[in-house]
Amino acid sequence: MNKRFRFPFGSFVSFACLAAGLAGIVPAAHAQDAYPSKPIRMVVPFPPGGSIDMTARLVGQKLSTALGQPVLVDNRPGASGNIGMDYVAKAPKDGYTLLMVHTGLASNAHMFAKLAYDPIKDLAPVI
Repeated sequence: MNKRFRFPFGSFVSFACLAAGLAGIVPAAHAQDAYPSKPIRMVVPFPPGGSIDMTARLVGQKLSTALGQPVLVDNRPGASGNIGMDYVAKAPKDGYTLLMVHTGLASNAHMFAKLAYDPIKDLAPVI
């Protein structure tokens, strides 16, 4: 008795669609360094010695220990924090420049007629 196995056509089509779909979502391999591969800059938009600066230094120290890379605190005071925030907004979007945010991020848009950056579009929250 010679019985041939018959593969149901509907199952074959389903399998082919699944295979084609999965092939499309496999990401291309890129030779990238693991993050972080260089020091991280944390910008504080106020002078050294204030509460925001001290908080940034404490957070930077913990981040440095956790990530295995130095975290450099960079004070850029002036214009109610706008100088530091503008610097971060124009920095490369690679995750190596962070901003220690303060209430000026929300209030400066209402206090100043024109800002050199858009706090909604140019800055992204991390934590």
